[in-house]
Amino acid sequence: MKRAAIGRVCVFCGSSSGRRKVFEDAGRELGRQLAARKIDLVYGGGCVGLMGILADEMLRLGREVIGVIPRALAEREVAHRALSDLRVVRTMHERKSLMAELSDAFIALPGGFGTFEELFEVITWAQLGIHQKPIGVLNVDGYFAALVAMISKAIDEGFIRLEYQHLIVVADGVDELLDRLNQFEPIEGVIKWVDLVET
Repeated sequence: MKRAAIGRVCVFCGSSSGRRKVFEDAGRELGRQLAARKIDLVYGGGCVGLMGILADEMLRLGREVIGVIPRALAEREVAHRALSDLRVVRTMHERKSLMAELSDAFIALPGGFGTFEELFEVITWAQLGIHQKPIGVLNVDGYFAALVAMISKAIDEGFIRLEYQHLIVVADGVDELLDRLNQFEPIEGVIKWVDLVET
């Protein structure tokens, strides 16, 4: 059965904009391309850094932007108050769960620990069969090259099954990334390590 088209994408990205303009440019370009494809945004609800840049660009272009933010962060005045829909939750766990529930796909832009953690969690959920949604990494100016190399190392050393490298779509450009996410087909019939445990 053909997978439904992507209507909303969850984007993980930095609450900082980084030291180089190339990252801001990538955030705006992703916003423009999502809007051109009539795809709406789910993200962490902040008004700062790449989060704010991406959200502002999509709002400017008339797309729906849903922000999900824990109350503690919203009360520190980092919540974006001009969103189509701002959902305030109690915890980071609730935030990630709701963002995943609302989205048809995931994309990581450059970011720090929070971005890495969110990305690896949805990859792990895909590995465990919790979801079958496409996961993309926009490798802006090689930002994620070391992360991709680390995953390859884990495959080489037998900690990640070779088949699971296909859970992540990595591309240098926005158009290529979005095209490949639309063409993504979930892995079928792969034996998971939990299936090998005797009960």
